Amino acid sequence: MRAAYYEQQGPSHEVIRIGEVPDPEPGPGEVRVRVAVSGVHVGDVGKRRGYWGSTMTYPRVIPHGDGAGTIDAAGPGADAGRVGERVWVYLAQSYRPFGTAAEYVVVPAEHAVPLPPRVGFDQGAVVGIPGITGHRAVFASGPVDGKTVLVTGPLGGVGRAALAVAGRGGAEVIATVRHGAQADEVLAAGAHHVVVLGDGAAERIKAVAPGGVDRVAEIDLAGNVGLDLEVLKIGGTIATYATGDPDASLPYWQLAFQNITVQYLSNDDFPRQANENAARDLTAALAAGDLRYPIAARFPLDETAAAQDAAERTGAAGRVVVEL
Repeated sequence: MRAAYYEQQGPSHEVIRIGEVPDPEPGPGEVRVRVAVSGVHVGDVGKRRGYWGSTMTYPRVIPHGDGAGTIDAAGPGADAGRVGERVWVYLAQSYRPFGTAAEYVVVPAEHAVPLPPRVGFDQGAVVGIPGITGHRAVFASGPVDGKTVLVTGPLGGVGRAALAVAGRGGAEVIATVRHGAQADEVLAAGAHHVVVLGDGAAERIKAVAPGGVDRVAEIDLAGNVGLDLEVLKIGGTIATYATGDPDASLPYWQLAFQNITVQYLSNDDFPRQANENAARDLTAALAAGDLRYPIAARFPLDETAAAQDAAERTGAAGRVVVEL
């Protein structure tokens, strides 16, 4: 099969190659997916560049954890009746060397999730890692029915998923944005209220949630912890999946006095049941049209290096995909 791969970490155009590699065969409990679209996530870029202390665990890596396509083979113990099923794939390259930037990918059967009939492969290809992270940021402490959830970075891959699943879970959803011009898009994505950051933001949030916010899905712990403390109720939760300054100090006593729980999220190691719950809820959100990702750029497999570069730049503008 044709695939993109790298054998050392570094800049995309220096290390990513396109070539023929052996077709993968599914092992026990695995299925093989003929990939239609491969989603590019910032985590894929980080693994290739060596960010966050990541190293090359395998001598050759086919990148990208997310994708979508059609099951074409089932290994021993996997349901052969699923052959021909359209699926979206998550964590394809988690603790594994072969991701979705290839004509075929092999994954555990539970990581190939049925894709609703009216949902395109491009949407399925980009929901995995950010979607499951957004779901975990909302539900790691339990149900949110009747609670107030604050979502920061609502137009990013994680934020859009958090908006959708929080609202579908019965929460009152507040989102913060940097520019007022983003408000309509955020409301369309599922927020009930939008607050522009800056002077008076805490008061505007508290006007919407006078009893305090129950949970925050946080894109920048270091940058936003002060605002979070102002608006969280006693015993509230911050679930954070990123930070602008990884070495920043936190206001320990303020967090302690308010009995705030801070949850640090990294999607490679979420509990299996959390992943499966997320896959179920995200699929339902896709089917209902409550979760949709704008596609900022599309690339062929031969331009995987350019696709990874684009994924570093697009941010809230949308997701990047490689089409096979």
